[in-house]
Amino acid sequence: MKLCASYQVLWWQTRLHFVADGQAVLSFEIANFLQLQTVIGNAKKTDEQNMTEKHKILQQVLDNAIDNKKIFGTSFCVKYKDEIWCGASGNLNTESQYFIASTTKLFVTAIILNFKSKGLLDLDDKISKYLDKETLNGLHILNGQDFSNEITIKNLLAHTSGIPDYFQQKDKEGKSMESILTKGNDQLWTFEKTIEYSKSLKPLFIPNAKGKAHYSDTNFQLLGRIIEKITSKSISDNYKELIFEPIGLDKTYLYTDITDTKPKTFYYKDKELLIPKAMASFGPDGGIVSTSSEMMTFIEAFFSGIFFPKSYIDTLKVWNRIFFPMQSGIGIHRFKLLWIFNPFGTIPELIGHSGLSGALAYHSPDKELYITGTVNQVAYPDTSFRLAIKLIQKTLTK
Repeated sequence: MKLCASYQVLWWQTRLHFVADGQAVLSFEIANFLQLQTVIGNAKKTDEQNMTEKHKILQQVLDNAIDNKKIFGTSFCVKYKDEIWCGASGNLNTESQYFIASTTKLFVTAIILNFKSKGLLDLDDKISKYLDKETLNGLHILNGQDFSNEITIKNLLAHTSGIPDYFQQKDKEGKSMESILTKGNDQLWTFEKTIEYSKSLKPLFIPNAKGKAHYSDTNFQLLGRIIEKITSKSISDNYKELIFEPIGLDKTYLYTDITDTKPKTFYYKDKELLIPKAMASFGPDGGIVSTSSEMMTFIEAFFSGIFFPKSYIDTLKVWNRIFFPMQSGIGIHRFKLLWIFNPFGTIPELIGHSGLSGALAYHSPDKELYITGTVNQVAYPDTSFRLAIKLIQKTLTK
């Protein structure tokens, strides 16, 4: 097994037991039995000496991506079968902490499915079972009819609720929260303000409309609140207790302190975009900070039955198109190119999630491959997919 450039490998073992009533009891055995720290004069030079030829090719892909116009830094990890490689370029390194943006939603999905395995909720539960009347009142009114009480947890996960997206959907003046923030107008908001603003926007369709899905950050704001209602704990504490600590993520956390400067500032076009107030407001829909290596640990755990029974994965694969070439499942996304764009099938189907900041975490079950990383660029989020595709193709090339 080749080591990534950080020289740190965390090995963990997990046991999954099921009791007669179908409730899943997860017990974690985190074994740091291989913790390597190598300090040799010039670390960069040592990296080069230890790289295989394939790894040098992957590193070259990242180096070539830096143009200081669109991409100023990259950090990626690729795991193919039993081999892991991590690399970085530009102003990022393999241990850089960065905002993973909407990739955060996978953590929410993991918790919701964990709760399902414990019998704390069912995906078909109406959200009215968990949310107060003030939140529900007027949440989804379309053509004079209120559909708020018909929305389920599954609708929120799958983006089939029809609820407006408070972040990207434009208001009557043609403005969106996204356009305001990318102009550098940083602001702080609460869950209550998010829901109030969402209610001022027009829903897209009725819940469960056949073949329809619309990506909405509001859905995951609501899921975050449901998690808090069930546990009587903050979403941050839920992340820590149910995900971060069990699998040993010590550089991953929910961004809440606007004075925190640990995460690398991302770019909007050719300028840094400093919006700490907004980043501290996203919470369950996009507020987690992590590293590429720790995201690799998480995405492997997500698809390996660590947080919930592995058998749940297939039930999540109910695909609806949201924006090309992305499809939304139940709490997960699928990246799949049409044959015309992938005639030789060299780009495998990928399942996971990505974020507007250029962060992503995906798994290819067919190829036994995982990829995580970022280009830290808001204006051109597709660049992370282009780079990921190059890395995948180089990795799979014999």
